[in-house]
Amino acid sequence: MLKQLRPAVLMLISLTVLTGVVYPLAVTGLAQLAFPWQAHGSLIRGPAGVVVGSELIGQWFEDPKYIWPRVSATAPKPYNAASSSGSNFGPLNEDLRKSIAARAAALRASDPDNARTIPVDLLTASGSGLDPHISPAAARWQAARVARVRGLDPGRVEALIAQSTEGRQLGFLGEPRVNVLKLNLQLDQMK
Repeated sequence: MLKQLRPAVLMLISLTVLTGVVYPLAVTGLAQLAFPWQAHGSLIRGPAGVVVGSELIGQWFEDPKYIWPRVSATAPKPYNAASSSGSNFGPLNEDLRKSIAARAAALRASDPDNARTIPVDLLTASGSGLDPHISPAAARWQAARVARVRGLDPGRVEALIAQSTEGRQLGFLGEPRVNVLKLNLQLDQMK
């Protein structure tokens, strides 16, 4: 029995060291060398150099002077990274319809003069509930409100949105998008 147990224990120890220590250290080292920005969490720093968030995880903004993100389906509070999930409501679900109607009413109340159609990404949650991006149309829909509250020319806010719009990845993957946190930090720097 000892003859059979010894190779099994040696194999267990060898594989534990190889897959639990050597491999993770090698992958981490390669990531640090090849993709240092991503390996460190794609952190965004504010004007004082303090980390204010990540480029990959959205944050909740509700002050009218900011561009608002997508609705977050996380609980108990919006953009709770410990509770990432979608709502799993289907398109015919009555609760989804009620939440969309409530969100539309809140958006209309925040900017009563805006008669344009509200972009769908301002009304619905993303799959993860942590989406850091909105469509350029969603950002532009909010531009007049942000300009009015901040006392800025709407054209300046529109220009900043256009400047902040990220194109498709590799030129053909995904859709153009705007990172809400980065845009709001730029808005805070405008005078």
